[in-house]
Amino acid sequence: MCCLAERVDAFTTPFNNKQERKVAAEEQNRKDSRENMVRDSGFCSATGLLGAIILILLNVRGLLAQKVKVEPEVVSYPGQTVILRCQFPDPGQTQLTQVSWILEKSDGSRTNIAVFHPKYGANYPSSPVEGRVSFMIDPTTLENPTIQITEIALTDEGKYICEYAAYPTGNEKGVTSLIILAKPTNSATTITVPVGDTAVAVARCESANGRPPATITWLTSVNGNSSAPVTTDNSDNTVTVRSEYFLNPTPADNGKEITCKVTHRTMPNSETYAMKLVVQYPPQVQITGYDNNWYIGRSNVVLTCQYQGNPDPPTVNWKVSSGFMPDTVEVSKNRLTILKVDDAVNTTFICEVTNSLGTGKDQVAVFVRATSKGHATGIIIGAIIGVILFIALIVTIVLLVRKQRMNRDGPPTHKPPPPQKHTKISYSAVSNTQNNVPLEYYETQRVEPVTDLDSYHGDDENQPKTFGPNTGYDFEGSEILPPYCEFREMDTGMVANEQHLGPSSLTREDSFMSAPMIV
Repeated sequence: MCCLAERVDAFTTPFNNKQERKVAAEEQNRKDSRENMVRDSGFCSATGLLGAIILILLNVRGLLAQKVKVEPEVVSYPGQTVILRCQFPDPGQTQLTQVSWILEKSDGSRTNIAVFHPKYGANYPSSPVEGRVSFMIDPTTLENPTIQITEIALTDEGKYICEYAAYPTGNEKGVTSLIILAKPTNSATTITVPVGDTAVAVARCESANGRPPATITWLTSVNGNSSAPVTTDNSDNTVTVRSEYFLNPTPADNGKEITCKVTHRTMPNSETYAMKLVVQYPPQVQITGYDNNWYIGRSNVVLTCQYQGNPDPPTVNWKVSSGFMPDTVEVSKNRLTILKVDDAVNTTFICEVTNSLGTGKDQVAVFVRATSKGHATGIIIGAIIGVILFIALIVTIVLLVRKQRMNRDGPPTHKPPPPQKHTKISYSAVSNTQNNVPLEYYETQRVEPVTDLDSYHGDDENQPKTFGPNTGYDFEGSEILPPYCEFREMDTGMVANEQHLGPSSLTREDSFMSAPMIV
């Protein structure tokens, strides 16, 4: 690494390296312990200087080689005319004596196709392009010996070398690669295969007669692998590329999509070919339509024989385990219709499907019921719903009756306001009582009368409703709520009677009941 670094420095900044060597020499004189390191540095510096000289020589040689101006690559198609340019623009002190065009094939063989000498003129030796090659400029010069080749063929592809005979530098040359393009013919197809456990080719993609070879890729969701492209060289120098896709085929792979994608230099966009795999397998059968509710008298029930298989169409055959098909059964391909269910269809129906690879079958055992399974279930469900509705009705009636009793017999649900005390005394009533009603005296020795409670309710209509003396409460102007509102009316009548009747004239029998008390 030390030597490589100093080589680069020697090529770019040689004066700095001389100063570094002087500093290293001075350090060697001052420090004997670093003698070995200084020697190594001197060796690396010398090696770096030699490397710089070699690089300069290579650059000079490259500059000399670049005196011949050619195009590095030319692309053409079959049947076209191609131009191969060559120039020696600034010969300088170099003496040009002759120029030659040489065709080098892919196998390394070389053939002169055109020669020009200033004294002897142009010459076209025998070659694959003889009769189709010529110098373009007339008169031809050594400085610009450009040639053209007509009716290009695929076999014309190769390296074309423009070589000068020069003095004193020797031969000078430039190389042009001629690439002949041929658009390929692309195709893709599937391969019909049977199911199996061995990987086989299920699809093939081909790009034929192209130049250069095409690129083939596969796009699919199936679990397989593509083979390595196989390239075949054709006699016209074109190339055919083939690729196959391998898979262990299963019934599930039938109909799966697979795409081949071809990319080539002559096509601006890739070409894709979408296909569907073709896998053959024996039929897979399933009978549908039996709901386990076939009862006597049921009509127009259908069994369907569903199948999958390849190739198609297969042969469908209906059988019964008893050997004889019931009279009420009609068969139409994969459909079996029972016009009316009876005891004769209480059997096992078998469907067999056959193709070229084998036979598949399925069967269903029919059990005929006396009544509809669905009808009995409906009755049970209806009975349950009826019982629930009946219980709900009974509960509703009981709750309504209890609510009415509570509203009728129970105490009020709210507390009434207390009555307002009235202290005003009716003096007119007192005066009228004293003036108009005579005093009555009672005998103290009279026997206590017997109270007839049984006749109380019967005599209510004939006796006046009188009450005790005024309690001092005035109910006027105050709101009386039930059940005390009836006593308001009674109290009002009592005050009126007191004003006109004066003192109470009730006997002890009549005064047995005390005046009502308002709480």
